Amino acid sequence: MAIKVRTDQVEAIRHHGESTFPFECCGLLLGRFVDGDKILEETYPVANAREEGAKHNRFLIPPEVVLKAEKYAREKKLDVLGFYHSHPNAEARPSQFDLDHAWPFYSYVIVSVKGNKAQDINSWRMAEDRSQFDLEPIVTVDRSVT
Repeated sequence: MAIKVRTDQVEAIRHHGESTFPFECCGLLLGRFVDGDKILEETYPVANAREEGAKHNRFLIPPEVVLKAEKYAREKKLDVLGFYHSHPNAEARPSQFDLDHAWPFYSYVIVSVKGNKAQDINSWRMAEDRSQFDLEPIVTVDRSVT
């Protein structure tokens, strides 16, 4: 299973990470499931609600914001495919904290932002036994594939 994204969506996530640096950005990934792949239709950026002293290495999306995003997605006949966030001055790989707070099935896109400049971007999916994240291929397309 891969996640298919448009170039402009990748750039939107990268820009969101740069604009919130040195704090983590966050948002939801909305789209569809097609032939075993996840097709990203929209990024849904949200404000990091974590307390000020922790925003540099943690993010929080309150439940009411997730519910609002889910309602928005349903109205557009989309599904929540996962979440994205940035890692300021760190690699685009999940931390133990990310693993401890993840849910199975979802995609977790992480963008590394170093010195206010977005670097690598990767997608991760929790392993079936919940012990680790596995790298999920990101397939970049020029336009919508649905």
